[in-house]
Amino acid sequence: MRQIVLDTETTGLEPEQGHRIIEIGCVELVNRRPTGNTFHYYLNPERDIDPGAQEVHGISAEFLADKPRFVEIASELRDFLKGSELLIHNAPFDIGFLDQEFTLTDGETAGTTIAGLCGVLDTLVLAREMHPGQRNSLDALCRRHHVDNSGRELHGALLDAQILAEVYLAMTGGQAALSLDTEKRGGTRRVASRLDRKGLVLKVVEPDADELAAHEATLDRLDQASGAPCVWRRLES
Repeated sequence: MRQIVLDTETTGLEPEQGHRIIEIGCVELVNRRPTGNTFHYYLNPERDIDPGAQEVHGISAEFLADKPRFVEIASELRDFLKGSELLIHNAPFDIGFLDQEFTLTDGETAGTTIAGLCGVLDTLVLAREMHPGQRNSLDALCRRHHVDNSGRELHGALLDAQILAEVYLAMTGGQAALSLDTEKRGGTRRVASRLDRKGLVLKVVEPDADELAAHEATLDRLDQASGAPCVWRRLES
């Protein structure tokens, strides 16, 4: 299964008001494992950036002046996303901007829509279902699922996509880097070794009288709390 974790940064909040995408970042997962394949561009929006938006992502119009326009990367983006499942946090926001950007293109990408390219899983909806009544921002999910986001001083599309990929895998019980026999961390590869059991002797330590008495007292409390013999005693009988 091919999934693309996607995030964007924009000049403002409303595509209907002419705001544009200024950064797009994508991270590819195949069978729930990061492949190392990414898609990342800064884009020239050909318009001003709202001061509030710039405070969030720190990207200036001057920095973007020599960057490509969306129309120049539209075909490449379409081909990268086609047939995948998109993972987006608060998907309607990003999809609204992407669909608008495609409407501003011409030629083979004109009329392209995200719904026509791929499926979408909104990780914000998923998080709200899993953690009702709690904060479910990306930062809150990082804290809840022990994902390191210490480098996220400002929002960035590729960085946020990479963090969301880790959050999604943790949130859905997956593992990003660990396999049954190998693990890659910090650029090094560690291979798990098999335990050589030849010559090993299993040592059995018998409980003493005090330990047996404490065990029976614990079982008595379980019997009393449940109103019936506990599972341990039912198995013994």
